[in-house]
Amino acid sequence: MFRRRIPLAWKQLTRQRGRFLIAVLGIAFAVILMLMQLGFQDALYDSNTRLHQLLKADLVLISPSARNLTTLQTFSRRRLFQAANHPAVKIAEALYIRPGLWKNPQTKEETAILVIGYNPAQPAFDLPEVNRNLSVLRFPDTLVFDRASRGNYREAIMQIAQGNPVTTELEGRQINLRGLYKVGASFGPDGSVMTSDQNFLRIFFRTQAGEVSLGRILLQSIADVATVAQELKAQLSSDVRVLTKAEFIQFEANFWRRNTAIGFIFSLGVGMGFIVGIIIVYQILYSDVNDHLSEYATLKAMGYRNRYLLRVVFEEALILSVSGFIPGHLISIGLYRLTQNATNLPLEMTLVRMVQVLSLTIAMCLISGAIAIRKLQSADPADIF
Repeated sequence: MFRRRIPLAWKQLTRQRGRFLIAVLGIAFAVILMLMQLGFQDALYDSNTRLHQLLKADLVLISPSARNLTTLQTFSRRRLFQAANHPAVKIAEALYIRPGLWKNPQTKEETAILVIGYNPAQPAFDLPEVNRNLSVLRFPDTLVFDRASRGNYREAIMQIAQGNPVTTELEGRQINLRGLYKVGASFGPDGSVMTSDQNFLRIFFRTQAGEVSLGRILLQSIADVATVAQELKAQLSSDVRVLTKAEFIQFEANFWRRNTAIGFIFSLGVGMGFIVGIIIVYQILYSDVNDHLSEYATLKAMGYRNRYLLRVVFEEALILSVSGFIPGHLISIGLYRLTQNATNLPLEMTLVRMVQVLSLTIAMCLISGAIAIRKLQSADPADIF
């Protein structure tokens, strides 16, 4: 004969709807905290490696003293000439990169921006908007501007998009903005501009042409990247590092992960959200077990084993985790969009992050349940009756 199972866990949780709603909101808060901190952490790494990912290179040369893209130290251009002699090397070009102080062309406020200069005869980045304007960069004091830079640039962007150059100052020199592209802001500079290597040297007039920030190497299609990297490491002097493109991206991510407090703060935020959730769920489950202790004792007297009662508590924990995750996830999506629009950071909800936080939420609730069942195991029918 079919026996309908009574959803005891659900009935106990929803018996006091006010308490259940508070529990769901508390778990949702913990979910929001974890999702936002993980989102900010990923945005930190993604925003600071976007230019690295867009760089058209198989290998990269940097100074051993370089810490990240905005603090690249220079090395001799002779190393690029030496690398170009390798039979597998197709292109070996120099890039000049450093932060500069410029006036916002719209508000006239001074702010820092990343300036990138390279030979316009060779596209350095996988940016179609820039590559269509490479001939424009040959004109003196002409640059293209990242439309996704953080700040108030709406009117200036509209004017450039209509084909009208915008004039402003960079490092005290008058420059013209005659093109747009889109990369986005980072946790470092608010944005970037690109120009020719000659214009870069005019703007930063104390920089020597023979001292470059970064070497960009493209290999022949049949060349093995790892093999050529090892051969160049053996061939070139110790005053330069040879990295694959993947290693260059990791080089930047490691800087923000290990050498700044930002990565640690975001990780700490995730941990605090997890602990806050454990405390909230524990209080709810403990109170529920304590309020129904006589009912649990009655079930024991009827022959139900501890295993059944423990399953009820764990079912309550699972119900709480899913019930709290759903609103927390939906609210976080809205906060992601709000933050992305306000900061131009690459903050998007991903399936991996969603599954990660759902797993943390379930684990958080199960840990709380495991702590709360100690009270349940002490329920003795002889003491109740």
